Amino acid sequence: MKRWFSVSALTIVMLVAVCLAAEPTNRGTHMHMTPMKYPETRRVDQTDEYHGVKVADPYRWLEADVRESAEVADWVKAQNKVARAFLDAIPERPAIVKRLTELWNYERYSPPIQEGGKYFYTRNDGLQNQSVLYVADSYKADGRVLIDPNEWSKDGTIALSAYQPTKDGRLLAYSRTEAGSDWQEIFVLDVETGKQLEDHIQWCRFGGVDWKKDGSGFYYTRYPEPPAEKKHQASALNQMVYFHKLGTKQADDQLVYRRPDHPDWHFSFGLTDDDKYAVLLIERSTDPQNQVLVRDANAPLDAPFKELIGDFDNQFSFLGNEGEKLFFLTDLDAPTKRVVAMDVNQPGREHLTEIVPARKETLDAASILSGRIICQYMVDVLSDAELFDTAGKSLGKIELPGKGTIVGFGGDQSDKETFYVYTSYNVPATIYRYDVLANESERVRQPKVKFDPDTIAVEQVFCTSKDGTRVPIILTYRKDLAPPSQRAGASPPPAPRPTLLYGYGGYSISLTPAFRPEYIAWVEMGGVLAVANMRGGGEYGEEWHLAGKATKKQNVFDDFIAAAEWLIANGRTSREKLAIMGGSNGGLLVGAVLVQRPELFGACIPMVGVMDMLRFQEFTAGQFWRDEFGNIAKPEEFRTLLAYSPYHNIKDGKKYPPTLIMTADTDDRVVPMHSFKFAAALQRAQAGSAPILLRIETRAGHGQGTPVSKLIDNAADRWAFLVKELNMKLGSE
Repeated sequence: MKRWFSVSALTIVMLVAVCLAAEPTNRGTHMHMTPMKYPETRRVDQTDEYHGVKVADPYRWLEADVRESAEVADWVKAQNKVARAFLDAIPERPAIVKRLTELWNYERYSPPIQEGGKYFYTRNDGLQNQSVLYVADSYKADGRVLIDPNEWSKDGTIALSAYQPTKDGRLLAYSRTEAGSDWQEIFVLDVETGKQLEDHIQWCRFGGVDWKKDGSGFYYTRYPEPPAEKKHQASALNQMVYFHKLGTKQADDQLVYRRPDHPDWHFSFGLTDDDKYAVLLIERSTDPQNQVLVRDANAPLDAPFKELIGDFDNQFSFLGNEGEKLFFLTDLDAPTKRVVAMDVNQPGREHLTEIVPARKETLDAASILSGRIICQYMVDVLSDAELFDTAGKSLGKIELPGKGTIVGFGGDQSDKETFYVYTSYNVPATIYRYDVLANESERVRQPKVKFDPDTIAVEQVFCTSKDGTRVPIILTYRKDLAPPSQRAGASPPPAPRPTLLYGYGGYSISLTPAFRPEYIAWVEMGGVLAVANMRGGGEYGEEWHLAGKATKKQNVFDDFIAAAEWLIANGRTSREKLAIMGGSNGGLLVGAVLVQRPELFGACIPMVGVMDMLRFQEFTAGQFWRDEFGNIAKPEEFRTLLAYSPYHNIKDGKKYPPTLIMTADTDDRVVPMHSFKFAAALQRAQAGSAPILLRIETRAGHGQGTPVSKLIDNAADRWAFLVKELNMKLGSE
């Protein structure tokens, strides 16, 4: 079952998305003599009671959508004016922009997908705001332009988010998003002529398209159209599966499946490659555990499904089938996952057959091609891969280009070739073709970036968290600035390096090594990049995830603090030279440790973070995060949420470190009110003179589909802020 190819998902992988209790007069970094003047922020008398605890929320009015409230829009303009005046005055910023532009100006390709003898892939010539979709007759050919999203808007904020061709490669369904929104609209075009058909599907979010084998139509998931007054904050409830017959209006589409009795359930639907079964996976939160339903692929559209797995106790990711035998990747009795098979006629976990047993290493992904199972493992965060037959016999390791990250190996089960990406912090995403039967890789496209990878070192170290847990950290730095233990003929230890500690720690998402142009610029400037792999992620399987979610979320913050303390204790940096950064759940991470340990960091950059842990469930898809963060309706989970909620734990009269809070005005995943309220409270509470800036990107969302021009400006502001606050001297670090 070939997946709907998501452009934004690949971008996230390639991306796979920053404080002193007593602030001295001279921080050893940058001296702030005069406290900053911020825009006035109105406070309201708003108090809520939870389980007998009264909690003030004086900035509740900042929850209004910027497109609907003139007062919030004016406040945003005033905050941006302050931030821009500060950032634009940093002398080094123009040089940073220049170098970032040079580094970003390189060809970037996605791995091709093949249907009907045609190869579909995206390419960016370097500085194009959006990548362009091409089609070619071979995987080596340059191909011709099929869709150029750069023609859709002058500012580059309308993006191609996903696409899927028919089995014969004749038609292509694709989706587009605007201003970084998660909402997608689906269109169809003729591949040969490039003509767009009249088909138009709306109100889709995080879903996909699965074509019927004959190309007569496709299955998709959607939500009800919201009322006009809720358009900007439409909730992701009551998802449904529909079938769209080509050439008809969406209003005539036929309902396939819905569960109005469970409005928070969401679905993944697809047909097996042999067109024998329709497989429906049901999830109820952001957790990976799911139900599995199946029925005959050619049954009437309203035919009932047969239940194979009817609970949410384990994850079952569908891989493919051999006749009536279905293959799954599962965490059942295997926190690091294994491959199992189930006969359609004998449903239930008690009838599973183990194919590839679990190991100590995490089985991160698997796919079935040409009667082979390709298993992708993580060994201490680094990728490994092995080939098996469908009976579970090992056919040998897959030789990889190096120690880094691999992503890919998708395709139809009958495919004899597939493609994958290899990348690391000092290796741009390189495309490889893999011959499944020969177990051989061929490099197809290797980008040329204006830097020398041999001058950059990547090193893995481990720290010990508060409770004794071993936590990996991957360091990237210039070799000429390596610590004595990493270079020959070492002189006395160098001065502590300006260091950026990055983390995420949630949703079972793994932070694996990946190339980012802005990281190369940071390292060239003399900075060290440190990426910590905390609990809450998926680096060591489901137990690692569970140890950092809900009532155990503090473990994530403790792991991050331990990484910071290790960097300082081992002479890699100092408190004054240490910055922290994270986005989304990582923005929550930075916000939480910022208010818990303000004395530990020299600068902080929380991006699009979840900052109000008592009201996140009230907006867009926030209700799905309750399994990850906790539910305020449950007393114990409420107490945990209140204890670390960044917004609620800011203390008046405390000296906080220099902080650059970043968000986007049209983010409909983590709505900007989180950053708005956090910034307002932090600015008011600040007793020191260090700046608390709020930078709001316009016509942008949670990062997906962001134009390259905005990515460069965003990175330039971050690095300029750190240059100033960590007192860096460009060219002499």
